[in-house]
Amino acid sequence: MAVDTSQFRNGLKIQLDGNPFVITYFQHVKPGKGGAFVRTKLKNLLNGKVLEKTFRSGEKCEEPDVRENRMQYLYQDGSDLVFMDTTSYDQTPIPAEVIGDGVNFLAENAEVDVLFWNGKPVNIELPAFVEAEVTKSDPGLKGDTSSGASKPATIATGATVSVPLFIKEGDVIRVDTRTREYVERVNR
Repeated sequence: MAVDTSQFRNGLKIQLDGNPFVITYFQHVKPGKGGAFVRTKLKNLLNGKVLEKTFRSGEKCEEPDVRENRMQYLYQDGSDLVFMDTTSYDQTPIPAEVIGDGVNFLAENAEVDVLFWNGKPVNIELPAFVEAEVTKSDPGLKGDTSSGASKPATIATGATVSVPLFIKEGDVIRVDTRTREYVERVNR
């Protein structure tokens, strides 16, 4: 099905040059001279790159065969990660390279949104924040807290995060998966 530029909105998925994109910004422009046009910013759903493109008013684009499923991460099987659809209980192996660095923030039984394009998984959307236990961290030096210093710590999912000196092994911390930064210590 084709969509017209008058139907453009943030979050609309379109297909350009055989690749799926999502509109992250659009602006309808009607200059005093010449025809109207739509200025857009598009994010490639396969690799995350952002593209700026201008469309003539009334131009049509195809909608890609894209769907999002809520899935639960079960376990790792070789180089594949196995996810289960939470409604149909079907299990789907997804290559680790599709997920990229996000693998380091996946805990067993975590629920994520998996994006399918033409029936093939192409991307996952991690939760914005994860809570995980610190499994390895060097002790901080006493008296070295006035400078806001930090140290590396490894969390239970395998990611290494820079944390304040007062964090020790066994603490549970909240990490922002988008920036890979420490947010706060969680009291349990």
